Amino acid sequence: MGSKSSKSKHRGGKSVKKKKSNAHYHPRKSSLKPNLLVQKATISTDDLYHSDRTYQDFPLDEKFKTNLLKKGYIRPTEIQDKTFDALIDKKDVVGIAQTGTGKTGAFLIPIIERSLRLKRKPFALIVVPTRELALQIDNEFRSITKGLKLYSSCFIGGTNINKDIQALRRPSHVIIGTPRRILELIKHRELDIRETNTLVLDEFDKMLSLGFLKEVEHITGAMHRRQHTLLFSATVNAKIQPLIDEILYQPLVVKLKKQNAAINHIEQDIIEFTAEQNQFEILTQLLEKEQAQKVLIFDETKAGVETLAEQLIHKNYNVSFLHGDLDQKNRSTQIKDFAHNNTNILIATDIAARGIDISEISLVINYQIPMNFEQYTHRIGRTGRAGKQGKAYTFIKR
Repeated sequence: MGSKSSKSKHRGGKSVKKKKSNAHYHPRKSSLKPNLLVQKATISTDDLYHSDRTYQDFPLDEKFKTNLLKKGYIRPTEIQDKTFDALIDKKDVVGIAQTGTGKTGAFLIPIIERSLRLKRKPFALIVVPTRELALQIDNEFRSITKGLKLYSSCFIGGTNINKDIQALRRPSHVIIGTPRRILELIKHRELDIRETNTLVLDEFDKMLSLGFLKEVEHITGAMHRRQHTLLFSATVNAKIQPLIDEILYQPLVVKLKKQNAAINHIEQDIIEFTAEQNQFEILTQLLEKEQAQKVLIFDETKAGVETLAEQLIHKNYNVSFLHGDLDQKNRSTQIKDFAHNNTNILIATDIAARGIDISEISLVINYQIPMNFEQYTHRIGRTGRAGKQGKAYTFIKR
């Protein structure tokens, strides 16, 4: 497949330690039924959203329009189209949409436009659950504001807080970060958000599942002049709704009609194997058969990820790996190598199920079956980005 080399390659400066042979042992039982994981890729006209306007029709700064056009923002996605007018008019918004639907552009574009008009520092605070998502949003902000004299700062855990404090000496229009690091900077009296106008809570359901409720409450309480709140979530249930009612004021609620449409164009299948069969050999056969240029493989455990990385490296595949025990420098390096094609296989825990947006991923493999359908959807949603077709396989032990 284009993934092998004459010399095994592993990036990130962290050696992969040998794990016990049972590293992939899966003690928890998945609630997924195998028949749900088999689907031909289909694109129905009912699934496609076509806006009647382009970004050149939007009331945006002309230089900003030029930047958007260069970045490929031509017509808004459904979530972008249905929230833009309300956000420009400073109305609170709840966007309920799955990954891959353009949520980042939905909140960044109105924020950038309003920042250009007001020049206030900091104008907006964007809080997200994972470091990777924070870095992704920061990169997108910097990319589409090139030459506009707007600045952002990104503060995440796992990095030197003293460097963050130094970065705060240069005021930014937009602050992006994870809840605990943002709150840590506030408590150290280094980050002052009392006058910050706009708050974005992205991946709100994920934020709560990771236990960040108290941090979110402290952050919202510290924004004394908060006038505009945007909340995006893949799901909203009875537990989340009271929190939304407390944080937002009479919001416009935009829920995408086809919540599963985002994965309809992904061909999905299962690979069954028995205890007598070698799962790793089946995996390498699959990789050779598919000849995919960019592959994302999910494993449930950190030990499993490192074991699989070691096995593939031994077979001369170009591999990166990602899990929560890596320090931030290594995590960033692993993703960068994968994104820039220094490696073309990324093995990860669910840390990669949300927060990385690499449009060229053509194949997702669940080396272990996910626990539930929501987890499965987020995983395979890493392929088939930007309307492209993708493919996903799930290994199931008989």
